[in-house]
Amino acid sequence: DGAVGLPHPAIALPRALYGAGRLNSRGVDLANESALASIAQLLAKPDRSWQAEPLLGVDVGATSASRTVLNPSDRSDAIGTVRDATLEDVATALSCAAQAASSWVATAPADRAALLDAAANKLESDTEALITLLVREAGKTCANAVAEVREAVDFLRYYAQQIRGSFDNATHKPLGPVVCISPWNFPLAIFIGQVAAALAAGNPVLAKPAEQTPLIAAAAVRALWAAGVPRAAVQLLPGPGETIGAALVADARVQGVLFTGSTEVARLLQRSLSRRLGAHGQPVPLVAETGGQNAMIVDSSALAEQVVADVVASAFDSAGQRCSALRVLCVQRDGADRLIEMLEGAVRELRVGDPRRLAVDVGPVIDGDAQGIVERHIAAMRGKGHRVARPATVDADALSRGTFVPPTVIEIDHIGALQREVFGPVLHVLRYDRDDLAGLLQQIKDTGYGLTLGVHTRIDETLAQVVHAAHAGNIYANRNIVGAVVGVQPFGGEGLSGTGPKAGGPLYLLRLLSTRPADAARRSTQAAGAEGEPPVRGWAASADEAEGQAAFSALQQWADTKGHADLARACERFASSAPSRAWRLLPGPTGEANLYTVLPREAVLCLAEHDADRLLQLAAVLAVGGHAVWPADCRALREQLPAAARERVSLAQDWRAGAVHFDALLHQGLTSELQSILQQLASRPGPIVSVTTLAGADAAVPLERLMIERSLSINTAAAGGNASLMTIG
Repeated sequence: DGAVGLPHPAIALPRALYGAGRLNSRGVDLANESALASIAQLLAKPDRSWQAEPLLGVDVGATSASRTVLNPSDRSDAIGTVRDATLEDVATALSCAAQAASSWVATAPADRAALLDAAANKLESDTEALITLLVREAGKTCANAVAEVREAVDFLRYYAQQIRGSFDNATHKPLGPVVCISPWNFPLAIFIGQVAAALAAGNPVLAKPAEQTPLIAAAAVRALWAAGVPRAAVQLLPGPGETIGAALVADARVQGVLFTGSTEVARLLQRSLSRRLGAHGQPVPLVAETGGQNAMIVDSSALAEQVVADVVASAFDSAGQRCSALRVLCVQRDGADRLIEMLEGAVRELRVGDPRRLAVDVGPVIDGDAQGIVERHIAAMRGKGHRVARPATVDADALSRGTFVPPTVIEIDHIGALQREVFGPVLHVLRYDRDDLAGLLQQIKDTGYGLTLGVHTRIDETLAQVVHAAHAGNIYANRNIVGAVVGVQPFGGEGLSGTGPKAGGPLYLLRLLSTRPADAARRSTQAAGAEGEPPVRGWAASADEAEGQAAFSALQQWADTKGHADLARACERFASSAPSRAWRLLPGPTGEANLYTVLPREAVLCLAEHDADRLLQLAAVLAVGGHAVWPADCRALREQLPAAARERVSLAQDWRAGAVHFDALLHQGLTSELQSILQQLASRPGPIVSVTTLAGADAAVPLERLMIERSLSINTAAAGGNASLMTIG
């Protein structure tokens, strides 16, 4: 048969993995001698000295001195120079962005998409140069650098596809100038992801990169300019966060902030933004993706060899400097000794050193400050009597030249022993008893973080229990917990781990709009993927979901019976525009099942002047299956509700108290009150709470802000393979 050995036409080739809508990014075969030789030559003999400076909409003279950027692996390697922005540069950039806003928003979505696609092609053509810069400036291994370039390309094409298919300038109106503050751990991918999303939605961008990695950010902006994006539509302002970043965020012309970094800095940004309202009378959106106390649960049914490989990748790849990196490995006590022994043996084989050497597995932490923080944590844990193992193979000569931390394994007896995230190659190991799995899940929830969670099990009931109880944006089953792929595993957390929406997901662009169609969220989630099967056999909807549906139906009937015409119309509107809670199967590689769903937030605080407005808010909350929190003086109105709806409303004496839990806020009333509410929220401990203001009985409520997103990635090969492959005709 002439077809033997040929690709099956029903199985997409790598470049066509996501269908006709967008190309998959092109990789680099690091087993190919020609590719390796080319990269090795660039690393050994760099072909340029990289430069970064304020890249503004107009040319301005240099007004600040330049500083040298050094390789964290080898401080004798000067990569290039950066000239930080001044406050005068900030003023110039803001003026340019304000002037460019009208022309950029008037650019047709298809034309904006074409420019983003052109920028993706430009980055892809410069892959080798970008890899070498990432290795030298950010301390990436070559494999990590390849993955980061690919992620940046995927972000550009993903957001281009979204606006090409569903955006219309008449109905999708942007916020205005948006500030993008990106981190050093993904200085290209996250930088481009933020910028591409803001540009796609029609917003001019003011980009403030991390102080440690300005060179890669400058290269990215130059690529966008070369692709045809107007200079004033995307400007670069390198410099310290406490001056340049603070000045940008505080300016009244800025209408949105995208931030990835620490929870502490996110709270500072929230406080700054709480002092003013945006041009549209709404609070200025802060989309923050912060840290995580990420755990992996391993039961006795898991395959130990697979677990060890996935743990090493999750905890020590990128020197543990990923938001999603594994921080706490939870191993069922039965068999824990053997698994920990295997893990330490695997870590012993890791090579720590300068990633310009292709044999190196673990590079440096970003700088001396980061190194000091991690080493002090390790010393403190050892001082408290915890067992500490540092078995990795270390190049002593390399250690003296760069900021390295050898991979470290620390045993703990409770997750509460960790007060905050340790951002580096440190893995904490916790033993648990099988009959205390529910207690372990509660420990994980009690950290307040909710970014990534892993589980290794071959028992469907265990997987179902973990997924049902999880409070994490990204859940991974029988695989590592890092390396989320754009559009395949939309990335972002909840609680102390971020505000949502998920980067590289169907709802992200909607947060960057001031106006959009009422059913935009429903359409966006439907377009993300077809409704799929439940994640495991025997999966059943939770009792809370059924109760939520009953509560909404009861409120609808009550509105009709009592003659509340406005409320009845609102219920119909919300029912037709609320995103479906069905699991959706997203496109991805063979051997994985990548699922996505939306769930109601735990509690929504409803503040309104009039009962009619409060009932409208309740209808929105119940339409997505949520729970409402009302001030205690609304008891009489609550008592009038039908029983099923009443059970979904709790009363709070003083919502300002930290003990009152809610994770979203709807406001309908005096604008003068709103300012005070924002400042009071910013002073509360705990997660950042987003506020949405409504106006009138026919208010368009962005229902997705009352919901959280969940991604679940399952390694189907670990459960016997992808059976669908065997049924292809």
